[in-house]
Amino acid sequence: MTTFVELLLGGLSIGSVYALIALGFVVIFKATEVVNFAHASLLLAGGYVTAVLHDDIGFWLALLVGIAGAATVGAAIEFFVMRRYRGSDHSVLAIVTIGVDILLITELTRRMGTDVLALGDPWGNEVVTVGGITLAQTRIAAFLAAGLLITVFLLAFRYTSWGVSMRAAAENPQTAALMGIKLGRVSLAAWAVAGALAAVAALFLTVFPTPGLERSTSLAALKAFPAAILGGLDSTTGALAGGLIVGVTESLATGYQSDLSFLGRGIGDLAPYLVMVAVLLIRPAGLLGTKELARV
Repeated sequence: MTTFVELLLGGLSIGSVYALIALGFVVIFKATEVVNFAHASLLLAGGYVTAVLHDDIGFWLALLVGIAGAATVGAAIEFFVMRRYRGSDHSVLAIVTIGVDILLITELTRRMGTDVLALGDPWGNEVVTVGGITLAQTRIAAFLAAGLLITVFLLAFRYTSWGVSMRAAAENPQTAALMGIKLGRVSLAAWAVAGALAAVAALFLTVFPTPGLERSTSLAALKAFPAAILGGLDSTTGALAGGLIVGVTESLATGYQSDLSFLGRGIGDLAPYLVMVAVLLIRPAGLLGTKELARV
């Protein structure tokens, strides 16, 4: 029972980090109706800036610079690349983001080489033990930080003028534009927010018990993609639900891998995708996604 609780808590923690990444997918999709496949490069960029600067300016300031850097990269992608293709088919724009991702990932991995970079976090390898249940301090910090950021985002999305503008643009961009909403600004802000969230996620994906930031860290964005699809690409609360489901599923499948050996090795990596497919077979729009109605 202790093992199950530890795996469950660990899954909720890493799931909350996946939710941050999934929220980035969702916020860009709601603002532009484009699936952003360049999200992995935003995550790696934010983590890289933090890792490079923390020795010189301290962890917290380096983290802020990393978040700002990733937000700037996201805004630059929107302004210099995506905006030039405005009006193009959404599938074309999605392919463009793949090209941008390949370019940025290649440059970042060239700079990193084979090194594993530490981010200099203050938690180290400390653990907390309560009632026989052991959990790393980094996992607790990840859950609290992700919960706080998601709460702030959801409140801002609902009550601020930016949130109202984004919801209006997602509902009907043509009408929103006629009402005076600057669609370009909404899109730019969405890419910047997605970059900032990815940078925070990069921190908690590379601290203990993982060795640090490496070339393969960007693959974590692929694990968060099922979370966004599972919850519904146009649902912010769906991103939260999807992230937690993916995190718990991955944690439990990995923890009980020896008991699931008949399914083959690496079932923990495959399990989130199996859950995603199972949900989509029942609810094609995702758990909380909006169903499109067509008049025939």
